[in-house]
Amino acid sequence: MSERTTAARLGDLRVWHIPQVIMKPFHVPVQSPDEAVKILQIQGDYDIFQFENRIKPDYCNASGLEVVEGFIDGEPQWIEWSHPETYEDIDGHAESMLAAREGS
Repeated sequence: MSERTTAARLGDLRVWHIPQVIMKPFHVPVQSPDEAVKILQIQGDYDIFQFENRIKPDYCNASGLEVVEGFIDGEPQWIEWSHPETYEDIDGHAESMLAAREGS
């Protein structure tokens, strides 16, 4: 599923990732914050793999999760996601998921 061919709807989620700061981000549509955590972990692990195996001499990446909050002139307005009850950002959500797994 490509976000370029799919119209965004209110509440849609997408992961954004900048593999090397200064570059433009690329986006991956996701169905849930839990799916976003998995995608973000994979992206981070891949950057570390490339660094450790000398594919990249260094890296400075950034990533997160966005949600469509509304529309202006038909264009989706993406904002950084936060949990509606706990107000955690995606990093806090990932930590909560890990803590829940370790507690079970």
